[in-house]
Amino acid sequence: MTTMTPGTTDANLALVRRAYRAFHDRDVAALLRTLDPQVEWVHPHGMAEYGLGGTKHGHAGVREFLSRVPAVLGGMRLEPQEFVASGNRIVVFGVRQVTSVRGTTRTLPFVHSWTLRDGVAVRMEDAFDTVVFQDLIES
Repeated sequence: MTTMTPGTTDANLALVRRAYRAFHDRDVAALLRTLDPQVEWVHPHGMAEYGLGGTKHGHAGVREFLSRVPAVLGGMRLEPQEFVASGNRIVVFGVRQVTSVRGTTRTLPFVHSWTLRDGVAVRMEDAFDTVVFQDLIES
């Protein structure tokens, strides 16, 4: 049996993959288990008018963010495509299928930067084109 020590590349990759699986399954408890209780959950400030921008702190901030998403979107599915590991950082390139509340669906690219420490994520930063995203919300 192989065990993974927290902080190793394999353990970090496994943790980030678990976070995406939890998000896919809409399992907030499982997602929070991958995050430090004081996690920084960062999204572009350009999404602030929808309650989705800026830095949310801790599990309560992540829950607040996740509870806001259904108010502005009809649905969203993340599809991570490439994982790049360097030390305690995992950068993920992918696309998200985003559906507006009116039913329009578009595929939008994203880059997520995860910083890990002691077997949990201490920071997740989402980078994407906010102009295209806002256009979808408004359409």
